[in-house]
Amino acid sequence: MIIDFHTHTFPDALAPRAVAGMAAAADMMPYSDGAAGGLLSSMARAGVDAAVLAPVVTKPSQTGDINRTAEAVNAAFRGRGLLSLGGIHPDTEDPERVLEDLAARGFPGVKLHPLFQGVPIDDERNIRLVARAAALDLIVLIHAGFDPNYPGLDYAAPRRLLRLLERVPHRKIILAHMAGFADWGEARALWGAPCYIDTAVALGPWRRRNGELSPATPLDSAGFVEAVRRHGVDRVLFGSDSPWSDQSEALSAVRASGLTDSELSAVLGGNGARLLGWEG
Repeated sequence: MIIDFHTHTFPDALAPRAVAGMAAAADMMPYSDGAAGGLLSSMARAGVDAAVLAPVVTKPSQTGDINRTAEAVNAAFRGRGLLSLGGIHPDTEDPERVLEDLAARGFPGVKLHPLFQGVPIDDERNIRLVARAAALDLIVLIHAGFDPNYPGLDYAAPRRLLRLLERVPHRKIILAHMAGFADWGEARALWGAPCYIDTAVALGPWRRRNGELSPATPLDSAGFVEAVRRHGVDRVLFGSDSPWSDQSEALSAVRASGLTDSELSAVLGGNGARLLGWEG
């Protein structure tokens, strides 16, 4: 089984406007239309069996609507390969109650994006939120490193993520983008930390809308393999960041990186299945 643990979709009515707006703001090329149907078509082309959706709550007031949409996706696509995390903002009203409700409703976890949410990951609000998620055994997927929408903003810098891990030792934290996209010197300090990392766009940068490569620098194959092995192959998850990366290209890059067959089996699906409780 191949599991893409880092994807994004929007409600069908919102997807065209949301994808176009984000693409223009960050000068990024989208690889699907951002709707659930577009992701399913991409998965079919790439041979991806399941995809985890990571909704980002950019304003506290969006929390309820985003989670109702996520719950509807999970109900509509149960058994069809899509599974959505919940969404939460550090300034959401009564965040502990929201997390408890998400856990009770069967969500596997939540997504945090310090840059889009405007709160550094090592801020006390995020520390408290992640600590409560840990107590509830929820996965916490966190954007790590560079983001083309906020160049120069360090709210998800590896050094901040390291402070979070020191404060909240939760093994179901996932640091996206190999723990710090384009901050590879700092990210090395997190390779081996007691958490998961995902491969989203680590081997290939975002592309500009005209097809040119973005200025952010990806890992080369040797650096990627080193990162996987330093971190521990049993705690690395395949992710594409669709629609901002092509799933087929992302899979091909990981397969061509130099990992062994057993390492590929773990990264491309085995680890994700275990984390989601899908084994056995």
